[in-house]
Amino acid sequence: MPKDKTVHHKKDRTSTSDQPKTDAKGKAAVDYHQVAEQLAAENAHIQQQVAELTEALQRERADAVNLRRRNDEQVASLHSTVKAGIIKDLLPVIDNFERALQHIPAELADNDFVKGVEGIVKQFAKTLADLGVERIKTVGEPFDPHVHEAVSMEEGDGKQEIVCEELQSGYCMGSEVIRHAMVRVKS
Repeated sequence: MPKDKTVHHKKDRTSTSDQPKTDAKGKAAVDYHQVAEQLAAENAHIQQQVAELTEALQRERADAVNLRRRNDEQVASLHSTVKAGIIKDLLPVIDNFERALQHIPAELADNDFVKGVEGIVKQFAKTLADLGVERIKTVGEPFDPHVHEAVSMEEGDGKQEIVCEELQSGYCMGSEVIRHAMVRVKS
């Protein structure tokens, strides 16, 4: 019998673009240059996203700070307005106490009741000062329409209009006039 002849067929080892490249051991060959380029592109994209998100976060933080500041300013303004309104409502009470003290009969000047009313007026004045409320200066001061309200005008020998009498006290809190001083002016 003839010897068995086995025919071995060689596999087609031509590479196609669909198949990965392999090295001598049959492992897939890696193109490190191409991988590095892909990683660099991904890194650049991620860095761009981080920069955009950081910028957006900074804008949001600035908006929050501005909102907080505006809110604080509005609260302070409201606080000041309410305080001025309450003080304005109390001023007639203070005026009436002061008028009462101006018309005390001489025989009651040393009375304990009168001294108590004087104490109340002093306490009102101290409380107003503690709240930042100041009495507007009047008699002897030049007339200022921003803080004085002229009720009458008297002719005089001066060139400047001077307040000669205070008819009703005026008050201000900081630069805000709560109530104008009612005065007589002499020119």
